[in-house]
Amino acid sequence: MRHRIAAVSAAALLTLAGASGVAQAQPSVLKAPSSVVLTVSQGEGAAAVVRSATLDCAPTVGGTHPNPRAACAELAATNGDFATLLASPDPNRVCPMHYDPITVGVNGVWEGKRVSWKHAFSNACVMSSTLNGDSVFAF
Repeated sequence: MRHRIAAVSAAALLTLAGASGVAQAQPSVLKAPSSVVLTVSQGEGAAAVVRSATLDCAPTVGGTHPNPRAACAELAATNGDFATLLASPDPNRVCPMHYDPITVGVNGVWEGKRVSWKHAFSNACVMSSTLNGDSVFAF
């Protein structure tokens, strides 16, 4: 009789252990991938990429960007509308009136959708006084 109780108890424990293992194997939240390449190009028509960085925001945060968490937070705040990275130029900042075009770009996948965005500025000073946030193109 004792052996039978022990066998039933062991079988019950194995069933519970197996059930909890299955429950733990399920992901709690599925996120659509967000992985982009950020570029800064200089010259007419964005002729030469002068620097670039990869940025992975989902399902994990990383890439070659020096501050991926802050950059992902700034991009997430745009809700996929990267034009919101732009603001009116800072009226307290004076930029030289020389023409040396610089273009920033975002290409890749954002929240599971293919994205491609770029914006040109007349020079680097205008770019830094116009971009909202400090992290996305700080690489």
